[in-house]
Amino acid sequence: RLFHQYHKTFAALNFSDYEAISRCEQEVPEYFNFASDVLDKWSQIEKERKGPSNPALWWINGKGDELKWSFEELGFLSQKVANVLSGPCGLQRGDRVLVILPRIPEWWLLNVACMRTGVIIIPGTTQLTAQDIYYRLLASKAKCIITTDVLAPAVDSVSSKCQFLKMKLIVSESSRTEWLNFGDLL
Repeated sequence: RLFHQYHKTFAALNFSDYEAISRCEQEVPEYFNFASDVLDKWSQIEKERKGPSNPALWWINGKGDELKWSFEELGFLSQKVANVLSGPCGLQRGDRVLVILPRIPEWWLLNVACMRTGVIIIPGTTQLTAQDIYYRLLASKAKCIITTDVLAPAVDSVSSKCQFLKMKLIVSESSRTEWLNFGDLL
């Protein structure tokens, strides 16, 4: 079954950069960061119209609704999310964040934003119980947790016992006391 009438996207495969690196002809950055060294480069190529205009993220939900972001849009939005993480959430390079989200676009934004800021992302499945969440918060010493309103009650039931947890961020259209709302901050 095809999800979309334009199910095939064509991109030129260019391995010359990889070959140049293996022959030590191209310099590899000392501190590689996927968000700035790859995503931002593709964004710049897209701006200059030197490359294909395939989407960087093409997400389709169970109802068939789709969302497409170009490399420029993904880069811009991930920078905004990085500002949320370092601003209102107060996270710094090396801090840990537990992310328990279904595979929604925000999940991808948070992954790229964590790469951008040097925050360590700890992904978790939405099937975690309150006890599972408690264990992961204690073992990881995460300063922040990001989840949906479905798992927020489970987090609330254990968060008072987690001494390192400083910030709770909810990805939801509704608000919740003692939680920052991702959409509002974005």
